[in-house]
Amino acid sequence: MLNRLKGRAATLENAGKKTETPKVAFVCVHNSCRSQIAEAFGRKLGAGVFEAFSAGTALKDRINPDAVRLMRERGFDLEATQRPKTLDAIPTPDVVVTMGCGVVCPLIPGASVEDWGLEDPTGRDDSFFETVIDEIERRVVELVDRLR
Repeated sequence: MLNRLKGRAATLENAGKKTETPKVAFVCVHNSCRSQIAEAFGRKLGAGVFEAFSAGTALKDRINPDAVRLMRERGFDLEATQRPKTLDAIPTPDVVVTMGCGVVCPLIPGASVEDWGLEDPTGRDDSFFETVIDEIERRVVELVDRLR
């Protein structure tokens, strides 16, 4: 699917038509930690390649405070730009990335789905949290490269 999206974009560009940017949804249960971090990296690192969104299936009322604090140290203000939301509150994605929490997502026809299998850092120490953040950043960079 990712290659199909990449190929579609190249075909439209070559035909001189405006290319529709793929939409990527990062999904986890509460949409309060890993998916929010991935959305932030996706918005910055994927700019011009894909549109990044995040969503959850059983939302928390706010973004994880440790995620907010640690991402702020990296120059991201999650509270200023993001909020917990469900899939029906975002545009229909072309790519769905689940974070590894056994999320049962509704069937999205035509969407490519991949699972990153990331452990939830909620309640863990900063060192573990930073390791998960680094891994999310690495995977977002890989996704950008695949969709470029």
